[in-house]
Amino acid sequence: MPNPLYDTLFGCHAGKTTPFLYLADGTAMTHAAFLATAARIAHALTKAGLEPGDRLAAQVEKSPEALALYAACVQAGIVFLPLNTAYTTDELTYFIENSGARMVVCDAAGEAALAPIAERLGATLKTLNADGGGTLTDKADAHPEAFPTTPREPGDLAAFLYTSGTTGRSKGAMLTQDNLLSNALTLRDHWRFTADDVLLHALPIFHTHGLFVATNVTLASGGAMIFLPKFDLDQMIALMPKATAMMGVPTFYTRLLEDPRFTRELATHMRLFVSGSAPLLAETHIQFERRTGHRILERYGMTETNMNTSNPYDGERRAGTVGFPLPGVELKITDQANGDTLPEGEVGQIEVRGPNVFKGYWQMPEKTAAELREDGFFITGDLGKIDEDGYLHIVGRNKDLIISGGYNIYPKEIELVLDDQPGVLESAVIGVPHADFGETVLGLIVPEPGATPDLDAIAEATRTALARFKHPRKLLVIDSLPRNTMGKVQKNILRDTYREMFTPATT
Repeated sequence: MPNPLYDTLFGCHAGKTTPFLYLADGTAMTHAAFLATAARIAHALTKAGLEPGDRLAAQVEKSPEALALYAACVQAGIVFLPLNTAYTTDELTYFIENSGARMVVCDAAGEAALAPIAERLGATLKTLNADGGGTLTDKADAHPEAFPTTPREPGDLAAFLYTSGTTGRSKGAMLTQDNLLSNALTLRDHWRFTADDVLLHALPIFHTHGLFVATNVTLASGGAMIFLPKFDLDQMIALMPKATAMMGVPTFYTRLLEDPRFTRELATHMRLFVSGSAPLLAETHIQFERRTGHRILERYGMTETNMNTSNPYDGERRAGTVGFPLPGVELKITDQANGDTLPEGEVGQIEVRGPNVFKGYWQMPEKTAAELREDGFFITGDLGKIDEDGYLHIVGRNKDLIISGGYNIYPKEIELVLDDQPGVLESAVIGVPHADFGETVLGLIVPEPGATPDLDAIAEATRTALARFKHPRKLLVIDSLPRNTMGKVQKNILRDTYREMFTPATT
């Protein structure tokens, strides 16, 4: 019996001496060498007692060996659980316990803190460091370079990804072989990836963007990656002429635009720039196209589904939108109250259905039932609308919706007005408690470098552009917006920080 995910992404490259990973030190790892490393690790995992369906939790720095650990889990039928390297010991305790991980792999620097936790939970603890060394690879080195691939069904679990947990306990999204494989093949074809592509990869590999999009698409196409430990502006500029494509978060693109070395000539060899994980400002789109002649391709995905929509490869890549549903993905905008499909142009909750949609939340049947309908549509928690040309616009998260005096207010609509004002780099609009209205609107503005935004003029612009109930009650200038590791603005932190802004004593 086959192992669809391994056979299609990894096994097809067996024996190939073609480059797979170009590393920051100037060396390269071939497909064959990578698969040999993965096979040795797979032996080490099974010798340690792990069986198909067991979970392996990994909090490790990005390295070829860390990526090979993912491949080894796929080959051995082990469910791979990558964890953010910024998570604290307390957070890791929850993930390890909740997932029932049989093995935990961490950097040697975290071994002492995790050892008693792993022992208490009955998990084996191994180390894997950024340089590829550690107790896991020490064990693996003694094993053969070939491993008998474990048979798996398309519906078998391949990975867990935990949600961010900003509104409660993090949920373990269960992703199957078919979820990951179908999305990789769709994106490969939709974005025209081939064996001739070299992807500039500076994303973390504990997240769906860097692991299940960038890596899987490259594997599916037979191309190569310039595999950088993290985003380093000097390295990105030095290595871009050797690449054909890049995937990044908006911060990557704004950082590049701030550097005069990033020119049209530097990007001449590039075929495609993709952005995701957080919204890209329309101004960034414009500046990037003006500088390079390239139009960034923005897409929309999430932990539970991988990618759902994409701006077109051929055709207009429209700023402020995330394009159209990918082939095989159904998308609709529905009424939050009754689930009815809404007409074109109306704002509602985004629901998606397709082979990319996850199996459910680990050990959370109530949450699964609440968010994954019986007909297969997943309620994403995002709010959006479809315009007259069919492009999807995301206006915010359900939890970010502001209800003031009984009116629904979508922060994105206000942010678009604020972002367009002179001296404004970016903005965030949140709802904060108000004695009379329940919630009221607070606008937080980050100025452009060296600029002093005119708050009175900005307030007047909102009064001209928006209905009265949408006007920010107050505008504040702040240094920066809090973001997670993938560049997403953490509005929960802003709400906690400014929640006392309009207490009865100050209204």
